[in-house]
Amino acid sequence: MRAVVYERHGEPPALREVPEPVCAPDGVVVEVRATGVCRSDWHAWRGHDPVSLPHIPGHELAGVVAEVGSEVRRWHRGDRVTVPFVVGCGVCEHCRAGDAQVCPDQTQPGFTGPGSFAERVALGAADANLVALPESVEFATAASLGCRFATAFRAITAHGRLQPGQWLAVHGCGGVGLSAVMIGVALGARVVAVDVSRGALDRARELGAEHVVDARSAPDTAAAVRELTGGGAAVSLDALGSVTTAVASVGSLRRRGRHVQVGLLLGAASTPPLPMDRVVAHELELYGSHGMAAHEYPAMLELVADGTLRPDLLVGEVLSLEGAGAALAAMDHPPTTPGMTVIRLPGRGG
Repeated sequence: MRAVVYERHGEPPALREVPEPVCAPDGVVVEVRATGVCRSDWHAWRGHDPVSLPHIPGHELAGVVAEVGSEVRRWHRGDRVTVPFVVGCGVCEHCRAGDAQVCPDQTQPGFTGPGSFAERVALGAADANLVALPESVEFATAASLGCRFATAFRAITAHGRLQPGQWLAVHGCGGVGLSAVMIGVALGARVVAVDVSRGALDRARELGAEHVVDARSAPDTAAAVRELTGGGAAVSLDALGSVTTAVASVGSLRRRGRHVQVGLLLGAASTPPLPMDRVVAHELELYGSHGMAAHEYPAMLELVADGTLRPDLLVGEVLSLEGAGAALAAMDHPPTTPGMTVIRLPGRGG
């Protein structure tokens, strides 16, 4: 099959022929119809997140079941599916409790093994992890759900517990951030978006953000958010993942507010100097959010299917598999256009 591969960290990924994936007894092989290009893939390519080399990236995917393992009971060839980027083992205490996103024996396509920048990808523990995709949801839209949109949805609803009329601050308006803006607005919240890109801020306004803060010109973005919201946001997300945005997100909160860390903080940035004096004095809540388990998808997909949520509007460039490597490498620089980049594959049947 064809797949995008890199041999060394930072070297240009190349399209080449590789062996077909092997279907595990409890797993499936999915024919990939669409896959997102995510900053997490970029972190692995740059060596910030360790992966075995040579490596096939890609973890946001949607497609059609092509092979089914002998132990699988819920899925059949031809089923339209997507999958969380965390694939739980399905049997540990965390998976049994419904928290596969923190499974200690998790696998992640594109990180612990070959990913979805390929015509096919193997997934384990299929009965516990696959998500049925409604016919009304296109593959490119579904690919945008697997990491960024689903992560933003759970961060806001489960951890943020955002209520109508409350202020939501979103720091970083890439894929996760714009997803958060859309979700917050759909839930009846008031949203303030923070970014360095005028294009990203304009897109946030189009999606319903009431205020935007240009971090290039605001000397203190946290103070700007507090002023715009009359004392701070009830919920604030660091949707980028940097020392600056993490600290600003905590500083943006009103008393008893909730910070959710969604953007990855790796390497030297993994221990930001958060203002813990403020956390204690204002009784702030700090959460990490690591995706969303398969059983939580139906509530989100229902809102997508009825048009309440429009993740399709967040899809920017749609490329072929030939363009995946260049799209990944382009993340070395700030995006020139807002929105998520999605790779679309025609499928072997055309």
